[in-house]
Amino acid sequence: MANKVYSICFMCTVRCPIEVLVANDDVVWIQGSRHVAGIEGALCAKGSAGLALLHDHERPQYPMIRTGPRGAGQWRRASWEEALDYAADKLREIIQEHGGQSVVFGERTNLNTHISKTFMKAIGSPNHFTHDALCKGSVNTAFRSLTGHADPQVGIDYANTRHIVMYGRNLFEALEIAPINNLLKAMEKGAKLTYIDPRVSVTATKADRYWMIRPGTDLALNYALIHTVLKERLYDAEYVNRWVSGLAELQAFVEPYTPEWAEKETGIPAAEIVALARETAEVKPKVVFHYGYRGAHHANEIYLRRSLIILNALMGSIEAQGGLFFKKGAAAVGRGDIGKYVSQEFPKISAPRFDGSGAEVFPIADSSHGNPQMLAYAIMHEDPYPIKALIANRFEPLQSIPDSAAVRRALDKLDLIVAIEVNYSEIAWYADVILPESIYLERADSIQMVSGLRPSLRIRQQAVSPRYDTKPAWLILKEIAQRLDLGQYFPYETIEDIWNFQLKDMGVKIEDFDAKGFVSLTDKAILWDRKDGIKFKTPSGKIELVSSLMENAGFPSFPEYQPVAVPPEGHFRMMVGRCAAHTHVSTQNNVLLSELVPENELWINPGPAGKLGIKDGAYVELASPLGTNGRIKAKVTEFIHPEAVFMLHGFGKTVPVQTRCYQKGASDALLQENVSDKVGGSPALDETLVQIRPVK
Repeated sequence: MANKVYSICFMCTVRCPIEVLVANDDVVWIQGSRHVAGIEGALCAKGSAGLALLHDHERPQYPMIRTGPRGAGQWRRASWEEALDYAADKLREIIQEHGGQSVVFGERTNLNTHISKTFMKAIGSPNHFTHDALCKGSVNTAFRSLTGHADPQVGIDYANTRHIVMYGRNLFEALEIAPINNLLKAMEKGAKLTYIDPRVSVTATKADRYWMIRPGTDLALNYALIHTVLKERLYDAEYVNRWVSGLAELQAFVEPYTPEWAEKETGIPAAEIVALARETAEVKPKVVFHYGYRGAHHANEIYLRRSLIILNALMGSIEAQGGLFFKKGAAAVGRGDIGKYVSQEFPKISAPRFDGSGAEVFPIADSSHGNPQMLAYAIMHEDPYPIKALIANRFEPLQSIPDSAAVRRALDKLDLIVAIEVNYSEIAWYADVILPESIYLERADSIQMVSGLRPSLRIRQQAVSPRYDTKPAWLILKEIAQRLDLGQYFPYETIEDIWNFQLKDMGVKIEDFDAKGFVSLTDKAILWDRKDGIKFKTPSGKIELVSSLMENAGFPSFPEYQPVAVPPEGHFRMMVGRCAAHTHVSTQNNVLLSELVPENELWINPGPAGKLGIKDGAYVELASPLGTNGRIKAKVTEFIHPEAVFMLHGFGKTVPVQTRCYQKGASDALLQENVSDKVGGSPALDETLVQIRPVK
């Protein structure tokens, strides 16, 4: 008979709670938790494909040490003792000669991030960074500039909204089960969806209103919307008077940005812009101008994201039912905080960060995530000091950081690359040692504190024993630390030790998770009182339209709009994005998901395609200022703006042992110029212009 194990999915970063059916130490079925509202048994294709990942023979099966040139695929099998000794010995030599700051650690944020941060603090390095900055650093900075809260502390009440406006937030493909289900239920009750994007995505097809906006002109649209809201006094006056500062300055700034002006820039009729402003105002505060997830498109990204949050502020929809809310944690229900090893006392670190995050290069970016797009520059220029080692834990610099050819050249300068991985990723194949991590079904991890309207705790329990000779990352890092004589910072032997440490101040026991896989800390939704109880973390205690964070750093709160030029003849703005079948760069070789989407395609409008002699389904070659990339199949369609082309992120793999995705499609990172929003912190992934020619 099969038994049920409650766990947390990790086929993407959403971390849906799941139920895993296990028989004879093997997974026979995975489904979403039936006990969690919004999930109720549902699971996406990626989550279901966890079964295929478990049994995949094309993932790392044991520790390996490189024997030939980097990237040549020449390895020898090693025992865990030898591989860990190898990594620790190299790290010790590097730290002794160059200091702890010469080691950088990149990862996709996960349940054990507090442990990886502990590792870096223990070796004396400030250089822990995450993928988050590449995805949404500017969203983070925008929220902090206006509210004092970072974006992970903000949620959306999809279930109760009456109108939601999305700017390229392709929710129905870049998949989150609970938000999708809650939004669909709201739409069944009459809620409206407005979708704005140069491309007709799946989300666009679900919308009540769709606008094919000119690429890169979203900020112009929002300036005009704000103009209309203020001119016609459509805003929530009581809320704005109580909680918003800088309204007069904003009103003076947006006066010239009329809907008629915006029509010329965006291609959206002025009357429709006015209509949207009025429609959303009719249902305020139950309205959401979605602030976005991947906020890494253009060099002015911070101002687009600020304009979206400002629209929510004007509608009074921040900390409102059906709008945005600040996530409540354990303290909101009188509980102690969850334990984190990174809260210990460590030796003082005086060295600055390698990436300029929170300092000269990105003075107001969130240094808790860093700015990994600076990795190649820091290595090549030894600025502010030499970087000699990279530890990558499920972080892929060779496909996630723009100008990947430059990143590869920089990696050649390193003395050590350690990959803690579940896949033969590009960086794993380029590493000096691969320390294979057990996949999420084969391991247990730190307990998740789920902040929200109803804070709760969730647990990832080990469902089955590892199929291969692999270990969890929390154990790998402890064993390296012990070899560096730093074991005192990792006072655990088992996952149960970690759990008990995390729960010691919370009044919760491990067995409390047995019934449903989570522990709810309250059954009542917590919204702060809108008259006097909202806790903004700005110096003024209000939403600061004129941002003290930005102004004190020398950045204007309201910059003059810079028109977006039409690309030169034969050039296109390259846009990148995701689909429902794949997670960024990590699932293209999954035996099930690769069947659904085996390669990426280049969306191009029929008008320019005809001029270039490009036919639907034919292969084309792309070129950017960085050079020429490999072949990609053309998808000639009217569902994309003529000034843009679009491709899925994460293809163009070069690792031959990933046979299902090897050399299929093209890599966007090879083409993208490494341009950043220096205020917000994100790279500008849609800023590059490309040329296209048919492959003969």
